[in-house]
Amino acid sequence: MSDVYDLVIGDRGYSSWSLRGWLLFEAFGIPYRLHTARLYTDELPTLLKKFHPARTAPTIRTPDGIVMPESLAIAEELASRHPQAGIWPEGKARAVARVLASEMHAGFTALRSHCPMNLRVSYTDCAPPQAVLDDLQRLETVWNWAWEQTGSSTWLCGPYSAADVFFAPVATRIATYNLPVSDRAQAYVQAHLSHPSFRKWRAMGLVDGADQEFYRRDYPTRPWPGPVPMAAQAVDGIDGVLNSACPYSGKAVTHALALADGRRFGFCNAFCRDKTVADPEAWPAFMALVNG
Repeated sequence: MSDVYDLVIGDRGYSSWSLRGWLLFEAFGIPYRLHTARLYTDELPTLLKKFHPARTAPTIRTPDGIVMPESLAIAEELASRHPQAGIWPEGKARAVARVLASEMHAGFTALRSHCPMNLRVSYTDCAPPQAVLDDLQRLETVWNWAWEQTGSSTWLCGPYSAADVFFAPVATRIATYNLPVSDRAQAYVQAHLSHPSFRKWRAMGLVDGADQEFYRRDYPTRPWPGPVPMAAQAVDGIDGVLNSACPYSGKAVTHALALADGRRFGFCNAFCRDKTVADPEAWPAFMALVNG
């Protein structure tokens, strides 16, 4: 029996629930084996045949073989199995965090419907209807309540926790659709966009497959409001690369990346290269090469 979890996710650029499931592992240092499938194709239902009775992403299989397709259940189970990971905060803040995660899990349907998660673009305006504005007001209410109850200044309940994981896709929706929120809420959104694990996810989401037509909107666009990536460019060939092994897999390099200063670094496959080009500073292993 393996001591590693299996985790099934959909498209990183679009699957909000997959983002939550992945953050529960990545942000809290819990080892996992990743399985990916593209939405709106036969890939996901075909993959999930190996994870009965699951029908949705994210789904996990625990090291002892239990299949869990429900995000809130996944959070609770991981917290029980890994109490030192800090998935839920301590004491009173834990109760507040559970309230927030539960409401997010079941609510905000207008916001979800009008503003599906799309990490590949940001719009100047999406003409949010009143139902979406009402959801935004409710967000402000519960976030302010959490900050008042816990005394937290950045995250909702003290240190980064499952409560923040569950609201991470909401933060991206505010960023993507330029939704009207208070300055304090906007600062919370920016904390998400700058979070190290989220930056990795978005970098991968920018390059893991073609755009999904379902998520296309005709609104005017603007630059992504998160951290501005370091300039980098993908190039063909591996002549002149400065490293012989991929910084992520340790395998021999087969694809090259060139930074603006002309230095070339190699990767074992195009995805490793392209996710790095998308946001070099999201990847500590790569930046160790750059700074070394």
